[in-house]
Amino acid sequence: MVRLQGVVRLGQPRWLLPAASAALNETAGQMELLRSCYTATARNYQTSAKSEASASAWSSWPQQRVIQLLGAGATLLAAAMLSPAPATAKKEIAILPGSKPPAPAMSTSKIHPPAEKPQPVVPAEEPAAPAASPSKDLRDDKGRPIYTREEVAKHKTPRDRIWVTYKEGVYDITEFVEMHPGGLSKIMLAAGGSVEPFWALYQQHRKPEVLGILEPYRIGTLEGGAAAAASAAAAAAVDPYASDPARHPSFIPRSERPYNGETPGTLLAASPITPNEIFFVRNHLPVPHVDAASYKLKVEGEGIRSLELSLEELKSRFRKHTVTATIQCSGNRRNEMSLVRHVKGLSWDQGAIGTAVWGGVRLRDVLKVGRLSEDDMHVRHIQFEGYDKDPASEEIYGASIPLHKALSLYDDVLLAYEMNGQPLSADHGAPLRVVVPGVTGARSVKWLRRIVPSSSESPSHWQQRDYKAFNPSVDWDSVEWGSAPALQEPPVTSAICEPAPGTSVSLADGEITLRGYAWSGGGRGIIRVDVSADGGKSWTAAKLLPPAPGAPPHGSYSGAWAWTLWEVSSAAAEGTSSPTLELVCKAVDSSYNNQPDSIGPIWNLRGIVNNAWHRVNVKLES
Repeated sequence: MVRLQGVVRLGQPRWLLPAASAALNETAGQMELLRSCYTATARNYQTSAKSEASASAWSSWPQQRVIQLLGAGATLLAAAMLSPAPATAKKEIAILPGSKPPAPAMSTSKIHPPAEKPQPVVPAEEPAAPAASPSKDLRDDKGRPIYTREEVAKHKTPRDRIWVTYKEGVYDITEFVEMHPGGLSKIMLAAGGSVEPFWALYQQHRKPEVLGILEPYRIGTLEGGAAAAASAAAAAAVDPYASDPARHPSFIPRSERPYNGETPGTLLAASPITPNEIFFVRNHLPVPHVDAASYKLKVEGEGIRSLELSLEELKSRFRKHTVTATIQCSGNRRNEMSLVRHVKGLSWDQGAIGTAVWGGVRLRDVLKVGRLSEDDMHVRHIQFEGYDKDPASEEIYGASIPLHKALSLYDDVLLAYEMNGQPLSADHGAPLRVVVPGVTGARSVKWLRRIVPSSSESPSHWQQRDYKAFNPSVDWDSVEWGSAPALQEPPVTSAICEPAPGTSVSLADGEITLRGYAWSGGGRGIIRVDVSADGGKSWTAAKLLPPAPGAPPHGSYSGAWAWTLWEVSSAAAEGTSSPTLELVCKAVDSSYNNQPDSIGPIWNLRGIVNNAWHRVNVKLES
């Protein structure tokens, strides 16, 4: 029997304190008192790593280098004491999509200052990859090479060098990854892309000394600006997908044309707000490029005075409103349904979901300016049309919601132009999109072109012949699309984000920590998450973490548009000889709706609204 106990953080990885010790002890010749204090701290953590630097090495270093090393050592030490450490960090890298086995571990007995251009660290039997040439041999105003995002994206492994970007800088962090306080797996998610979304997730990075640690690894500057945007627009005229925006390499691609990318599960539970750069991407068609300066939103149809509003008019004429809301794709966790019986659609795991603070104007306010009345018997639905269209058929993406939801003062339907305080990106609907909280993501139309009050639902394919669930016995030969309503509010669901499936977990410390999310449609809050480490034989209630900024308290009956994050720790498996553990979670919402225990009874040919118990199998280390 596996017993679950209260929430306890895992211990920090044992390599971290020796790394901090090495950085501090490099300055031992002049900082004996600091070294003595640190050694006492390290002894308390039972570390045995020691290093000594020669007096000659000390005297040859410039003063600035000493300050940098002191900052690095102090930051590593602070991270060791203050930041949560993921379990089995170095093992998780082996299961990251597209990753290669890491190079042999670097010794942390001594840390040397990085050279102007760090030397490759590769397995001895493999030749080092040649250094990438900068983009067209261009240089910035300080003579540093200029690299494109595509060039940076090629550097994801120790053999090819590990590059990341921060703002306009390009950094080669190959020598640093083994010393990263948060573990190897977390920093490798940023390999080949920007570290900024991860720094937003983990608040301990928001310190000047952390940037000071990164800066010596800078090797160049990131290409960008107006010229790049003009080039992308020209390419779109020939190939509608050629000018698609760059995506963060941490995404798990589910399709390329159109692009659909999933947020890795291990990142979802790291923060109640999902950074824009790693918020999952769901595109049905090519990404349209809409000029914000000339943008006009059309509002026309039955029972309303026609309107045409620019983005600036929306911002100036209407009061700004913000909503913290989760958006989930209808097919989230579809891959589990395919294990029961094959379904059609993108093979999402549990990462087609994210939460953001959306800013914009209420749809209700715009419709009221057009004098739309909720008593008009000829209007029952509000249709939305986007700028995205099928290159072959010219069909545009569309969806609709019931009139009462659009006009409700309490349902918070937005015409959003901001996401987490920033203008919408191209992938997330710039310059304007719909956000319908508590409703499946398919109704939150991006790149909004037109709003149409109507007596009927949207005639769009995605409203009439998609995102509908049927009896498990209905197949593609017998389906009658008109026999089921279009999905609006999805059922209660939950998922385990950490540990990842197949991860090897150690019980040396007597416990493993589980983290995840729970969410329910319709604004119903989460009142409980139950977790089991023995396949559902015994259960314990997880700790519900504080609500996302702007979200109401747990268990609210309405307005709980954002997910609830949770965590719990498991005691050692007592009396079990099995090499694996089956971890399970299930959630209960404020209306006491529960999740079904298996997929079979809720299977449907489109593989949507899978809210069965989420199960994750992990391996036990002896």
